Amino acid sequence: MIIRAFWGAALLLFSVAAGAQALPPEASPAPALETPPPAPVISTSTPTDDAAIVRTLKGIFAELEPLKGVNVKVSAGVVRLEGVVPAQADIARAEALASRVAGVVTVENRVTRNLAVDTNLSPALKSFGDDVQGLVQTLPLVGVAIVIGLIVGGLGYLLASAQRFWIWVTPNPFMAELAGTFVRFVSIVIGLVVALQVLGATALLGGVLGGAGVIGIAVGFAVRDTVDNYVSSMMLSLRQPFRANDHVIIEGQEGRVVRLTSRATILITLDGNHLRIPNSIVFKSIILNFTRNTQRRFEFDLGVDADDDALDAIAVALAAVNALDFVLDSPKATAFVQQVGDSNVVLRIYGWLDQGVTDFYKGRGLAIDAAFKALTTKGFTLPEPIYRLRFDDAAPLPLKQLETAKTERPSPRAPALPKAADSSPDAHVEDLVREERASGDGMDMLDSKRPVE
Repeated sequence: MIIRAFWGAALLLFSVAAGAQALPPEASPAPALETPPPAPVISTSTPTDDAAIVRTLKGIFAELEPLKGVNVKVSAGVVRLEGVVPAQADIARAEALASRVAGVVTVENRVTRNLAVDTNLSPALKSFGDDVQGLVQTLPLVGVAIVIGLIVGGLGYLLASAQRFWIWVTPNPFMAELAGTFVRFVSIVIGLVVALQVLGATALLGGVLGGAGVIGIAVGFAVRDTVDNYVSSMMLSLRQPFRANDHVIIEGQEGRVVRLTSRATILITLDGNHLRIPNSIVFKSIILNFTRNTQRRFEFDLGVDADDDALDAIAVALAAVNALDFVLDSPKATAFVQQVGDSNVVLRIYGWLDQGVTDFYKGRGLAIDAAFKALTTKGFTLPEPIYRLRFDDAAPLPLKQLETAKTERPSPRAPALPKAADSSPDAHVEDLVREERASGDGMDMLDSKRPVE
């Protein structure tokens, strides 16, 4: 039987080899799925009779401490196992060994587990003692692995802490901080890998990295807003929409820029309060910068009586506005009729000033005052609400009473001499920003050498 099986296997291998040589290299068959090889058969030294099987199994069980109490009986190739073993796994082990002996037809397993307390407790205590002893023996190796991991991680931390080096390598402080953080993380991973390799626990490293990947995906979904803010900070640091001390409006918030950090943009409002806006909002917002162009246009509305000449009123108002020192000659001030109402005509006046030398709100107020005084001096009156009342089936009022009720328009008074008004810009908030930037508290990514959008 063994000879026939040998020749059959030889013929099969020869036919497979011949077929592989006949196929071209590009048409080689796909490798078949590997199947675990069957357990080798334990052959006896004598012909496979029942007595030989009994002797073989007894000899094997005698060499194994947990299986010494197993009795073997064989009849017509059927093996019956009886006895008591310490653990449940020993029952399956005895059956597996018996089924591998040559000539065995089947195995009838009647082995039971010994449930005595002392019998089961002693091996457990012995195994625990062996584990503790093994742990104590590996403590020096664990200490060496920890020291090596700490050395590798410490070198990475020292390299990441060299801020001057990273600022010299990278274009701005934010990228320097990002590079240092990356080096610090890589050094920790390398230190962990080296320590586990020293301990011979590389399989554990694969499990740890796999679990860390799953946890990282979950954490990534949880902190996606933080990641968005971090990426926005990087983009703002590369192309900056403002400089330090610029007067801006971001997302409806007005103030002067103090600094740009890796997480937020810090402003000081015109009221002197600190305002922190996340960079993800700054990156997506419409930013109005008043400092980039110092020339700024102001506007205001004035109304005159409907009976007055609107064009003459415009000429008087423009002459008064252009006479102010802070109003720019180019572009010139302009005005037009904005609206005609029931009792008034609304004029809209535009003018330009330089915010570097004139405060916007002060200049606008002075322009309104100058135009108002010029109009009233020239006899133009501000409109008053007029309501027309209609009385049906009522006796008419005497004309004389109407004439006495009518009041005459007061004659215009001579204008008072203009007082010197201060129109210089308020520099208090600018001084606050300079003081805070001079203190150097916190990281600032604003750099005058970086391009500005």
